[in-house]
Amino acid sequence: MDFYEFYTGKCFDAYQYLGAHAVRGGTVFRTFAPSASRVSLIGEFSSWEEIPMGKVHDGNFWEVSSNNAGPGMMYKYRIYDREGQYIDHCDPYGYGMELRPGTASVIRDLRNYKFHDSAWLKKRTDRRTEPLNIYEIHFGSFRKPSDEPDAWYDYEEMAEILIPYLKENGYNYVEVMPLCEYPSDESWGYQGTGFFSPTSRYGTAEQLKAFVDACHQNDIGIILDFVPVHFAVDGYALANYDGTSLYEYPHAAVGQSEWGSCNFMHSRGEVRSFLQSAADFWISEYHMDGLRMDAVSRAIYWQGDPARGVNSNAAEFLKNMNRGLKERHPSVILAAEDSTCFPGVTADPEKGGLGFDYKWDMGWMNDTLDYFRTDPLYRGWDYNKLTFSMAYYSDERYLLPLSHDEVVHGKAAILQKMFGDYELKFPQARAFYMYMYAHPGKKLNFMGNEIGHFREWDEKREQDWELLEYPAHREFHCFMKALNRFYLEHPAFWENDYDEDGFQWLECGTPDQCIYAFERRAHKERIAAVFNFSGISQTGLCLKIPGGKKLEEIFSSGASISGEIKRKESLSSAAGAFELEMAPFSADYYLIR
Repeated sequence: MDFYEFYTGKCFDAYQYLGAHAVRGGTVFRTFAPSASRVSLIGEFSSWEEIPMGKVHDGNFWEVSSNNAGPGMMYKYRIYDREGQYIDHCDPYGYGMELRPGTASVIRDLRNYKFHDSAWLKKRTDRRTEPLNIYEIHFGSFRKPSDEPDAWYDYEEMAEILIPYLKENGYNYVEVMPLCEYPSDESWGYQGTGFFSPTSRYGTAEQLKAFVDACHQNDIGIILDFVPVHFAVDGYALANYDGTSLYEYPHAAVGQSEWGSCNFMHSRGEVRSFLQSAADFWISEYHMDGLRMDAVSRAIYWQGDPARGVNSNAAEFLKNMNRGLKERHPSVILAAEDSTCFPGVTADPEKGGLGFDYKWDMGWMNDTLDYFRTDPLYRGWDYNKLTFSMAYYSDERYLLPLSHDEVVHGKAAILQKMFGDYELKFPQARAFYMYMYAHPGKKLNFMGNEIGHFREWDEKREQDWELLEYPAHREFHCFMKALNRFYLEHPAFWENDYDEDGFQWLECGTPDQCIYAFERRAHKERIAAVFNFSGISQTGLCLKIPGGKKLEEIFSSGASISGEIKRKESLSSAAGAFELEMAPFSADYYLIR
């Protein structure tokens, strides 16, 4: 580790120096605690008796070696403040932690596991001109071995369950909600205590590496949810680590987040180096293929409020972190969860941007779901909610998210948001998803959405897989599998996602009819996507397609329970004008020739 880079916020490998590291004959421990009056190591290997640590380098770092300490053993740092009072802390750079409510760090030797994914890493890309269909999961509630709250499959067991499901359903990436250690199940990992420690809920570091390795050997990429804005208030972790506000702001006005957690103080070089090193750690040590950065808006603006102005230090941190990560790992994906209108989130840092590969399109998500909640009789009034996103889709590289946040806290599941009674929701949901998959931008869908989950997500329960015993849900699941595969196979839907030449409106001027039609283009493919979001049949629709001579239906929202499509006869027109008929709440994809 370069100490100058550490202090100036340019370090990406602090984890190679700080923390607990196995060496010949024992383990060496190092921690950064500049304001501590003294620091001791305690652990299983010392019967939890203090082993004094000595100051090293410039006196801000503490170090000690123990011949009795080895992998699998628990330890803590006993840190004394300037008044001589102490608190026992877990290791900020520790590679493992015990299961909550325990708070000790665990020594892990990350050198033991050997990956077998070189072929995957060699061909990995950021997917900008390729299909990106992401399945978001919460590790502990996708499947559970029993109904007990603390019953979870471990990382290796989950590989055997999840990977076949992803392949069968047509997802080429999985996004995992935070796996950094955290104390409260209800925080879902977004209030962390161990930024270098895979949560012990699901096993060991080696088991997580085996999970990642198995995904890669099956051509599935992994994006990890990463939280660079705030951390848990628990006193045994980062809060007041050396008796002072080392990682957080000292004043609650900006130091406490809306979730009651501590905001990182990004103006400190040591904090920047901590977070940058954590980001690099998951990519380098665990071979993660990308990071989804949580709550980016809270870093761009003070407390996420544009009225309070740009937090220039935090914005600069994001820019430098992304630049450094892409220099070290050009093929990884860096995605921002950002609901603001801050410009240049996906622009290159050299051009003043923040350097993300993708930005979540929260505006598209909110407008589209609002539209489908509306009674079809009044959807004409909200017509622009489905056209507005097309006006700005090329401003950033957008990713269309239907994430966990949209199916909790009284918001209702995606299927449940559709207008009308139970039977009426399914055809609307099929048309809705066809609209989503034809819309410019990469795709993300939360677990359970694909089976028409009707209950809001609960981290304590597995998904309601018994829904697949009901014909409507089973048919919807078959439809979603067919749609996912169709998306992956057709470059018109992803080759030119962010190029204005990849999209063109064909029909968006009939508000009362609720008819939408647009074309998606690739180098060798043209597809027309046509939608009837009204509750009545539409006849005599005239669709004009410049240069189109023939329309061949290749996918329809009326897919059968087997996932097969009952195709209509091809339509021909010398003048490029085609007369269509559409059932209520229906969607069709046509190949243009």
